[in-house]
Amino acid sequence: MTKTILITGTSSGYGKATAEHFLSRGWNVLATMRRPDPSLFAETDRLRVLPLDVTCPDSIASLFESAGPIDVLVNNAGLGGVGAFEAMPMSLVRQLIETNTIGVMAMCQAVIPQMRERRAGTIINVTSSVALGEFPLAAAYTATKQAIEGFSASLAHELGYFGVRVKLVEPGYAPTTRFGANAIVPVSDLLPGGYADFARPILEAFATPSLTTTENDVAEAIWQAVHDTGNRLRFPAGADAVALAQAR
Repeated sequence: MTKTILITGTSSGYGKATAEHFLSRGWNVLATMRRPDPSLFAETDRLRVLPLDVTCPDSIASLFESAGPIDVLVNNAGLGGVGAFEAMPMSLVRQLIETNTIGVMAMCQAVIPQMRERRAGTIINVTSSVALGEFPLAAAYTATKQAIEGFSASLAHELGYFGVRVKLVEPGYAPTTRFGANAIVPVSDLLPGGYADFARPILEAFATPSLTTTENDVAEAIWQAVHDTGNRLRFPAGADAVALAQAR
């Protein structure tokens, strides 16, 4: 029987690459995004592009009413945030938490009942290499991802009893995807005068990184995590993330 995977945040970047990765391997894919655009993908009867706002309970409920049985949930949707914490309005901090943390938890809570009843299923939570090593100028963003790391580790024990697996995929830094593109506000708006000299070498280093992560790195790590039947929890994705994990 063909399995079905539901992926959040598939309009670009890691989510889109993951959807294409699983489609190319014969899976049914539910690709979700805030504003559905089927033209982003090649046409196939194994793909459904559906609306989803992970911060909206009604949107989540509507999705699961129409989605049908789900074998794998990939929580990939997220927002980025770079800048001095003292300059970040709490309204933006709450946006990060609502999407990166509460949104992931809400999606997990929505899918767990069907997986528990079947005593089968896999949840993949995509976090970040900020969970593997300190990244200055990303305190609030790091907090949202570290929260999901702890949440997932606990949930893995809780759901393991029912035959449901929980995995973490930890992407490294991809200059052209996700983190910069999904930042709530430009980093330049969140650097008070006293931070300029501190931030300059950090931002220069990220402009020309020696090791990076590609979209395919993340898609392949998710593929491996989905098919892992052991107790492994964490799957670093990308050369830089793997290096950080090994350094730990």
